[in-house]
Amino acid sequence: MARLSLERVYESAGRRGTEWRVLVDRLWPRGCTREAVDADEWDKSIAPSPELRRWYAHDVSRFDEFARLYRDELRGEAAAEDLARLRTLSTNRGLVLLTATRDIEYSHANVLLDVLAQSTSRARRRG
Repeated sequence: MARLSLERVYESAGRRGTEWRVLVDRLWPRGCTREAVDADEWDKSIAPSPELRRWYAHDVSRFDEFARLYRDELRGEAAAEDLARLRTLSTNRGLVLLTATRDIEYSHANVLLDVLAQSTSRARRRG
């Protein structure tokens, strides 16, 4: 069973068990040293493209379109390997997506969490 969660880097509750913690932002969190961020890896490649990130600019009125466009990027060949690896981690160890975004509800990380949750749910139904 997949164990997925999402946390802000600045408000993280800390590591629990053997979970794998992945920073999913393209840019490093402001004001944080690498030692201060409790992440096992930084996966910039799974974040939205720089062009999409700049277009969205965290304008909540654009979120639905942003989410659709980001999902399109995640369906691309470039993201397939990363998504498969993250799905496996969520099933085997538990996965925490880390982001510096202030408003998690309207963030790429929340869209990514939803994509991973849906795909692992479909895989369980098929299996």
